[in-house]
Amino acid sequence: MKDHDNVKIFDHPLISHKIAFLRDRNTGTKEFRELVEEITMLMTYEAFKDAPTREITVETPLEKCVQRIVSERKIAIVPILRAGLGMVSGVQKIFPLAKVGHIGLQRNEETKKPEAYYSKLPEGIADMQVTLLDPMLATGGSANAAIEHLRAHGVKSIKLMSVIGSPEGVEKVAEKNPDVKIYLAALDRGLNADCYILPGAGRCGRQTVRHEVKANCAVSRKARLLYVPRGGA
Repeated sequence: MKDHDNVKIFDHPLISHKIAFLRDRNTGTKEFRELVEEITMLMTYEAFKDAPTREITVETPLEKCVQRIVSERKIAIVPILRAGLGMVSGVQKIFPLAKVGHIGLQRNEETKKPEAYYSKLPEGIADMQVTLLDPMLATGGSANAAIEHLRAHGVKSIKLMSVIGSPEGVEKVAEKNPDVKIYLAALDRGLNADCYILPGAGRCGRQTVRHEVKANCAVSRKARLLYVPRGGA
């Protein structure tokens, strides 16, 4: 793959360490989800180094000083459903006030191209710094479609964070969108006949979402058990 100025591939021992376990076929669903979250947190440090900031006055025990903080409400993270959901918590642990949107994509059987079947974006997203989340950048089709969808809503500042990418997918997105910065924790060898990344990390969407669904169901059951009507039990 040729070099692209808008592509950043991480080379850090901590990220490499966690990806090793992410790839392991014996890694359980819970551990897989936690690894995706942790890798995303490590990537966030670099990916958001140009985050919008503002100055505030802070009073220490000794005196007042001016300090720069991140304008979190000017940041939006948008996972591509469904696998991208697994990366959301990794960014939110760093930027808990960041806005969250969602884009769902499916293939149009006539055009054979991905198109949005679901879209819920934060109000005022056109003026925000938006980061798309998609753990596996395989063919690049979904990423390009999501970027086009954001542009159609007036978004000008777009980034893409993926845990693992293929040269084919990275080339496709980088060349079509030279203004979009792409962050990868790892660049793999290529795609197989079914367009899965090799060596890859399996079906990331199924691994992460399966745990999310179970967790949400458990929370719902717990909420029902704890619910007490007004006026007492």
